[in-house]
Amino acid sequence: MIRKAKASEIVQLIAITKLCAAHMISENIFQWNQHYPNTMAFDKDFNRGELYVLYIQDTLVGCVTISSIKDSEYDAISWLTQDTKHYYIHRLAVSPVFQKQGYARKLMDFAESFAKSNAAVSVRLDTFSQNKRNQQFYKNRGYQRLGSIYFPNQSQHPFYCYELIL
Repeated sequence: MIRKAKASEIVQLIAITKLCAAHMISENIFQWNQHYPNTMAFDKDFNRGELYVLYIQDTLVGCVTISSIKDSEYDAISWLTQDTKHYYIHRLAVSPVFQKQGYARKLMDFAESFAKSNAAVSVRLDTFSQNKRNQQFYKNRGYQRLGSIYFPNQSQHPFYCYELIL
């Protein structure tokens, strides 16, 4: 079941993203660290009503932020579509125990359906340039890679921006 998050679940989401960061680091993917994701980001997502959680039975296994707000880092990207109505995906995470079972796909299906049902033109996101699995995941979903942005507090490597026209 996917639904809007509750404020009380943010502590669990931080724990999940820390597990995800440790798992990625064990695979030499330095995408997330002690600075990101953080409670402040999840609090902002929650307060905007943009944070969604995935439960399998009674277990919180993942999350996704579906935002209508374009972050300033994205201004440098030549998007496929004009800036009108878009949704931006952030902080997609699935606990490592539940990875490779289709739950990230389920979260993205939800996000894309949400965007379509709200008459968005496209879905936009970024993923780490060193995370080949994520890049293939988005390519297989029909996203087109457009350009690079940098988050110096996360990595010296770029993050690639993608867009899916709906």
